[in-house]
Amino acid sequence: MKNQCVVALLLTATSLPVSLLAQSIPSLKDAFKNDFGIGTCLNVSQIEERDPKTTAFIARQFNMATPENVMKSALLHPGWDTYTFEMADKLVEFGQKHNIKINGHTLIWHSQLPGFVRRIHSQDSLRTFFTDHIKTVAGRYKGKVFSWDVVNEALNEDGTLRKSVFLQHLGDTYITDAFRLAQEASPGTELYYNDYNNEQPAKRAGCIAIIKKIKDAGVRIDGVGIQGHWHVGKVPLAEIEESINQYAALGLKVMFTELDIEVLPRNVQGADVGQRMTANATSNPYPDALPDSVQQQLAADYEALFKLFLKHKDKVSRVTFWGVNDGDSWLNNWPVRGRTNYPLLFDRNDNPKPAFYSVVKLGK
Repeated sequence: MKNQCVVALLLTATSLPVSLLAQSIPSLKDAFKNDFGIGTCLNVSQIEERDPKTTAFIARQFNMATPENVMKSALLHPGWDTYTFEMADKLVEFGQKHNIKINGHTLIWHSQLPGFVRRIHSQDSLRTFFTDHIKTVAGRYKGKVFSWDVVNEALNEDGTLRKSVFLQHLGDTYITDAFRLAQEASPGTELYYNDYNNEQPAKRAGCIAIIKKIKDAGVRIDGVGIQGHWHVGKVPLAEIEESINQYAALGLKVMFTELDIEVLPRNVQGADVGQRMTANATSNPYPDALPDSVQQQLAADYEALFKLFLKHKDKVSRVTFWGVNDGDSWLNNWPVRGRTNYPLLFDRNDNPKPAFYSVVKLGK
């Protein structure tokens, strides 16, 4: 009966005129308005509102947003004394216009750094960049963004600190220092640590060690982001639940910050953008459409996830999808370029998939 209902909803939706279709689709943000925020990530085209239909769709479905790239330091701070705030300012304006809370992403990350940072070999010079970047960027958006991913992906899979340029030159206090600087520059903004696979035991332990070190130094940290890049049929529900409980026990909000469920084969782990997989005959198995069996497994996985999120809605503050629809997903190009992926709730035309209905039916 459940599957029949889903099919009926899909048939009804696809028979409607395009102008009425978007209005007929339930709203994710409304379905979970009493539970947690529902977010997406935004690219340049969406921030600039190049397509009015896409803008209206985003405003209807989401009440929180994270920039996919425009606040990363390579784009925001391309030269030693040069900042390019145009797109980040437009993002903030987009949020204000459409009543969408903006999560700043990300102040400190080892990847997508400006080229000049790679050429720094002086501790003093890197410290100057580090300090000025946080103060300038966090200060500019004080009171304009709801939250910041202060430090992103600082851990290896075994829970040890990644040997980033920041660790090498600034030592293992750099994470605490980043939170202290962000707190000073933007005291009213929520401050988060964000990573992938930090629901796994070893990496979770490393994440907890970071959190305790920050708190022991008397510095504020408000939440931890679990990115949520998982694979269809292999979503680690037990580890996710244990992580929600352990992070919340430290007095932190828990959020799922980059949620998607991969449906294509890959032989690399995690979400390190530096990893690549060789293209071959089996790397893009569904170029035209997703088989029904995989579609239904995707729907079941999302349903199980959202049941878990609702079970812990007193601890989970936000669920953000990493893309508005399948066509926007970074997984179309990682770890193999040019694949056709299907990891989100909406297809490439913003039409709801069975996974959407499996999720939205759970909302009140």
